[in-house]
Amino acid sequence: MKKPTIEAQIVQGLESFADALETGEDITSRFTCHKVILDLQPTSYKPDLVKKTRLVLGMSQALFARFLGVSTGTVRAWEQGARYPQPIACRFMDEIRHDPARFRARMMEFMAPKQRQRS
Repeated sequence: MKKPTIEAQIVQGLESFADALETGEDITSRFTCHKVILDLQPTSYKPDLVKKTRLVLGMSQALFARFLGVSTGTVRAWEQGARYPQPIACRFMDEIRHDPARFRARMMEFMAPKQRQRS
């Protein structure tokens, strides 16, 4: 007898799962189930940590702002303590601090070579 294709095995598994859900069966007794909990609470960024994060990439406020997708004035306000970053910006800065080399390399991908001026 011919072995079912991967596609057929996937469809069969999904149909079996759907049947179990429809009948109210305890799916944990029939299927392997995992509960994944992510602790993704962003760091609270005070002015000195924003600046430290920017400097670890070696960027000006303007370049850092462009990289984050915010205005230069926003980065300036964060670094002066006039405003604080939203949680999504904090998560992004957490990722930068976790692997700065990756983000330095990523930034380099965006840089266009400087155009030579003609005389």
